[in-house]
Amino acid sequence: MITVHSYPLAVALCVLTMFCWGSWANTLKMEPRTYAFSLFYWDQGIGYLLLPLILGLTLGSLGSTGRTLFADLHQASAATYGWALAGGVVFNLANILFMAALDLAGMAVAYPIAIGLALVEGVVINYIADPHGSPLLIFIGVACITLAIVLDALAYRNAQGNTSAPGRLRLGISLALAGGFLMGLFYFLVERSISLDFHQLTPGKFGPYAAVLIYSLGSFVSNFAFNHYLMSHPIQGPKVTYSDFFKADFKFHAIGALGGIINGIGVTSNFVASRAASPAIAYGLGQCGTMIAAIWGIFVWKELKGSTIGTNALVAFMFVFFLAGLSLLVTSMLR
Repeated sequence: MITVHSYPLAVALCVLTMFCWGSWANTLKMEPRTYAFSLFYWDQGIGYLLLPLILGLTLGSLGSTGRTLFADLHQASAATYGWALAGGVVFNLANILFMAALDLAGMAVAYPIAIGLALVEGVVINYIADPHGSPLLIFIGVACITLAIVLDALAYRNAQGNTSAPGRLRLGISLALAGGFLMGLFYFLVERSISLDFHQLTPGKFGPYAAVLIYSLGSFVSNFAFNHYLMSHPIQGPKVTYSDFFKADFKFHAIGALGGIINGIGVTSNFVASRAASPAIAYGLGQCGTMIAAIWGIFVWKELKGSTIGTNALVAFMFVFFLAGLSLLVTSMLR
């Protein structure tokens, strides 16, 4: 399999993850408003599963190190499969809870709670499991990025306000907390299934390509519980059925699958880079995708068009803290 041993290349893959995780949701904006989110979620789930399979059969089966994809899948232990599948299920539930929190409480509440919690929790857990790099620089960097997320949320609150009723707001906060906690946990679960060394793979453990494929399978299969419920209990809009999915225009399915493919490129790149960059750094840089999403929203979708000077100042400070945190995370491995 093709692996990465260079730290600069690993950072580049983590930056690719950042752009993918911050960009895949643009495909949802490309869908017509009449196309239900739960139907889109099926499409992206299909793309999210197909991409790791394709990469596993190509990059994961080439090169002189490790094992081919099928050999890797064949030799893995039941516990290894369990960790990777559990990571996929936890991620999928976290993502759906986060989407529900966004709808109920708005971005100004859901983002800093869910993504801020996930970022801090994920970096701390993964650093404890694999302590590489300067802890001082890592955690100052995480603090800067978390502050950037809060400033981003405040900017959106100033521009759009928060019209949630108290009951909806409380439920939204609860869902954001639950989603953020699970989002910070999934990476650690998948990491437990992966060999500590990609050059000399541990017997019974996965290489990165097999791990991502099984993780994605867990995410997809759990849709039959989580997304099935969402179809009959939608966050907003009418209920939908599986017949609505099969009757939808092919281009709607293609757009949703593209979102899953972009997301899949991001997660595969991240786990391939996780040994050369360390899991804590890889996860932390990947979660910076929130800021990439903010860039799309501000400069492409014009979500803050006509904002006040105060809101623009919040956005400016957001980027300052984001770039500072990003720089600290990258340099932490050079100390």
